[in-house]
Amino acid sequence: MAAARKKTAKKKATKKKSTRKYSPAASEFVREEIEEMKAGKLRSGGSGKKVTSRKQAIAIGLSEARRAGKKVPKAKKKSS
Repeated sequence: MAAARKKTAKKKATKKKSTRKYSPAASEFVREEIEEMKAGKLRSGGSGKKVTSRKQAIAIGLSEARRAGKKVPKAKKKSS
């Protein structure tokens, strides 16, 4: 048993290097949308109601970054 432990102890834990999922430009879009939300100027697209949720402001910022062609992963599909 001691030999088996030594084998596993010798293995190094290899960590995958994280790659950036969002470009710095995309985070700039998100920052601008959050500032607009805090100022009370951000409105949702469909109904035109005022956005009060931080998550919704981030989603709007990422959506605009996608439209502008910045590096942002695809939006998750809603499951119904």
